[in-house]
Amino acid sequence: MLKTLSIKNYALIDDLSVSFNNGLSIITGETGAGKSILVGGLSLILGKRADISVVKDVSKKCIIEGVFDVGNYNLKSIFSENEIDYETETIIRREILTSGKSRAFINDSPVNLNQLSVISDHIIDIHSQHQTLELTQNNFQFEVIDSISNNLSIIEEYKSTLDLYNTKLKELEELTQNKDKLIKALDYNLFLANEIESSSILNENLDTLEEEQKNLANFNFIKEELVQSNQLLLDEKYGLIATMNNLKNSLKRLSENSDSYEVVFNRFSSVLIEVNDIANEIENSSDSLEENPVKLEEINGKLSSIHNLFRKHSVSTIAELEELYKRLSDSISISENIDQKIEQTSSECEHLRSQLDGKANLIHNNRKDSIPNFISKIEEIIHDLGMKNAKFKIDISKQDTFYLNGKDDIAFLFTANKGSDYKLLKKSASGGELSRIMLAIKSILANYRQLPTLMFDEIDTGVSGEISQKIGNIMKQMSRKMQIFTITHLPQIAAKGESHYKVLKTQENQKTITNMVKLTSEERIVEIATMLEGDKISASAVAHAKQLLN
Repeated sequence: MLKTLSIKNYALIDDLSVSFNNGLSIITGETGAGKSILVGGLSLILGKRADISVVKDVSKKCIIEGVFDVGNYNLKSIFSENEIDYETETIIRREILTSGKSRAFINDSPVNLNQLSVISDHIIDIHSQHQTLELTQNNFQFEVIDSISNNLSIIEEYKSTLDLYNTKLKELEELTQNKDKLIKALDYNLFLANEIESSSILNENLDTLEEEQKNLANFNFIKEELVQSNQLLLDEKYGLIATMNNLKNSLKRLSENSDSYEVVFNRFSSVLIEVNDIANEIENSSDSLEENPVKLEEINGKLSSIHNLFRKHSVSTIAELEELYKRLSDSISISENIDQKIEQTSSECEHLRSQLDGKANLIHNNRKDSIPNFISKIEEIIHDLGMKNAKFKIDISKQDTFYLNGKDDIAFLFTANKGSDYKLLKKSASGGELSRIMLAIKSILANYRQLPTLMFDEIDTGVSGEISQKIGNIMKQMSRKMQIFTITHLPQIAAKGESHYKVLKTQENQKTITNMVKLTSEERIVEIATMLEGDKISASAVAHAKQLLN
């Protein structure tokens, strides 16, 4: 529901802030007072394109802000889909800047007009004789029928299945189109994969191979250096270990005579142990080192193959080559099993199509079953609203195409006079008739789902006092479940509201300003009496106003 509305610097409004209650709120005022300005301001919140011409003072920006309680509308998922922070008390603000550009915010998050429209459409719904044209549109007609048919949850399931079905159909199409291409590529991919596999490269460690190749290629140099190292370490007279043993004995004697040298002795002993270990390792390496030209040639061959494959496939590591091999293997597998895959995907499509047909049939049957009762209710209401001879008909026919909401085409047919043929609603109903039909439909829908705040903009134009009384009764009944605003010139309707607001023009500083005030009980009597009789109200008009209010 709309809790507060603030309008600044818009048309004839300087600075307006009004709070609203639930139930039925009446808005009245003289012709030209600015009631349409209020609707225009709300339309900007709903995503209508802004125009600098509506700004009162072009040197300042125009701001329109509405505070809404959206806790009962189940809008969390819609907010999430549009990447907007959800708040139970949602604030929608529209600004028209001095440059003529506009911007919009929902809960202080900037939004585009599409996001604004998506959210606001679920919050407030404005109906005038022009806007009732949506009644003639298929989307709205399906929405009506599906709401009373309890189809909404089934349609959501249907949509999910349809999305999956379309995905599988696209996959099947791609498989069929790519079949020849995959088969043609099979031989080449097999050759590449076999080349990599036969080289046994994937099992090799490049670092190990390169290290081994380096050792074998430099055999003579390494051998000479190992021999020389051995001599330097192990020579009995001048070798490092012999010298270190002599030093160790000297340090041992020192430590036996002075405890202060024991630490040095122990440290040196550890060093000697490490040197001896190194000497043993060098000696073992020297003994085991063998010249192996055959092995060298083998490794050179492997490395050459590896680098050739690297260049061929534009990779630099065995891991990258392994990834390429996996892709080739996957492609080969797909190519070899393409017919099986096509058959499997085709079977999945048929299964999903069968599911869709089942859901579409259920949707269709629910629609057909609900239509007679719906027509009966519609005709009952519009007869009460003065359309005594009006008849309503809904044609629904099953098609072969899967639409977003089933397989049906729908047509709302109408005749206002006895003996006249049924014609499409948009061709046979006047603006006033469409308004009353829309009111009837909304009153029925209110029993099936939570509707957004409704604003009726003078949809009672041209009706009699008796009919206006019935229109008011319908709105009052609807307002028990939702918030309703109605802009009216008829006292019979004005008297039905829980709250009554008057739009009026005043002159301030030689400027015309539109304002809106909530009427007290006494002010309301005067306003309805004025609507009955004009500015010079009589005692009987006051009495009549009181009677209407009671």
